[in-house]
Amino acid sequence: MKAILLSAALTLTASVGFADQAKEIGWEELAAPTSVFENPFENLTDQQMQTLARILRLDYLVETEKDAEAKVEVAGLRKDLSKEGIDADFLLAERIRIMTKLENESRMPNTSVVGQTVRMPGYLLPLELDGNLAVEFLLVPTVGACIHTPPPPANQIVYVRYPAGYPTESLFTPVWISGELRSEFDSHSLYMVDGEADVDVTYKMDADSVIAYGS
Repeated sequence: MKAILLSAALTLTASVGFADQAKEIGWEELAAPTSVFENPFENLTDQQMQTLARILRLDYLVETEKDAEAKVEVAGLRKDLSKEGIDADFLLAERIRIMTKLENESRMPNTSVVGQTVRMPGYLLPLELDGNLAVEFLLVPTVGACIHTPPPPANQIVYVRYPAGYPTESLFTPVWISGELRSEFDSHSLYMVDGEADVDVTYKMDADSVIAYGS
């Protein structure tokens, strides 16, 4: 009896100790600090923005279909913007530069949470099943993410391994996961409504526990 009581006490102590050391975090804490940059489109009028968008579409037609009419029209639009002191080619190049920068930053981890034992909520998307139990899954911040909507940024997804498995009766019920959060950029194949696609993931966790959100 003493041995049983001692074992129970040790188990309780370990559980309390884990709960104490797990830091509860939200999804915003997974995002890396973003750069501050000057917005080159800030002072453009709506009409000028629409003209730039039109130039972008016409450039595509000229490049892919050798459209002669599009080539004449886009030259005229560039000339019109130039008269207003706007360099269309510079702005379109800036668009690509900014998009690339934001995409790169969306893959970066927040180093302040990497290596921490955390507890966080989310919705699971099964990757590997053992019967009806998800033993590997992606944790995402919103219901239906990746399945019914485009994938979140890579640093807003966690790849989770949980050998004990979690029931998959409902993918629309949030869960809590707990464990050490690591940074390990990877891609995982996930079935979506329009077929399979690779989803980029910044974080990884071997979960110590996965429980229903209300628990």
